[in-house]
Amino acid sequence: MATATKDAVLGSAVDLAREVAIELAGNPADVGEHLGVVVEGERLISHRFASLARGYRGWEWTVTVSRVPRGRIATVCEAELLPGEDAILGTDWVPWSERLRPGDVGPGDVLPFRADDPRLEPGWTPTGDPELDEVAIDELALARVRVLSPQGRDEAAERWFRGSNGPTSPGSLASAAACQTCGFLIPLQGPLGTVFGVCANEWSPDDGKVVSLEHGCGAHSETGNEPVPTEWPESAPLIDELRIDVIPALSTLPHAEPVAEVADEPAAEAADDEPADDADAPTEVAPAAEDTPVAHSEP
Repeated sequence: MATATKDAVLGSAVDLAREVAIELAGNPADVGEHLGVVVEGERLISHRFASLARGYRGWEWTVTVSRVPRGRIATVCEAELLPGEDAILGTDWVPWSERLRPGDVGPGDVLPFRADDPRLEPGWTPTGDPELDEVAIDELALARVRVLSPQGRDEAAERWFRGSNGPTSPGSLASAAACQTCGFLIPLQGPLGTVFGVCANEWSPDDGKVVSLEHGCGAHSETGNEPVPTEWPESAPLIDELRIDVIPALSTLPHAEPVAEVADEPAAEAADDEPADDADAPTEVAPAAEDTPVAHSEP
């Protein structure tokens, strides 16, 4: 890109370009020194001014001027603020479908459909042949619209093998035995089964995850480590006699005199229920006899 111009009329229009740059910036203090010109085409150049605006270090006020053939007056075509070589720029815009990364999808999120996903290929279409359909549908489970392609299978195998569940993880390097000899390993079917399996040990940090056969952890089913005795020194029990309650033995307690049973108590209760004697009952007083006339016998 040229830094000089052969057009003297346009090259000398620095003051005109600065006035336009100040008008665009809105503040004369934001327009710095003249950095030069750039030849855009025939009778078309751009004047560049340093930007002193806050947040736009390295940017340049650019004013493009032109003239008509055999003309002696420069005309402003456009003015804008453009990034220079040292400008601080944001990252390039990436579409949303390409901006996502593994692990970004959360509950309720839905990925856009990719009809040309190279990791997938068309599934099995029933042919009507019982032998072919039985193998493809029942044994290989290919009765889906799309299934994993060889590229998708290889990418998954590479990702799993190089990941935290592969043979090079710190836990695998520290383990004494590999997963291929563990009783909690569930082998996979197909080509992936020759390299991977699923861990089914709830005590393992890889429980429910795909692990390589060369992976390992401390929860192997055949671990032969003997119980390690504790390094804590054993000491005699400490008895605090000042806080012990002394309880006398049962043989030293005084014998209590047996209490005689009252045998007549039920009878007494029964007597209370009987009616009182007649002597205690009130006596009815007979009414006094009235004077009855006495008949005298004749002599």
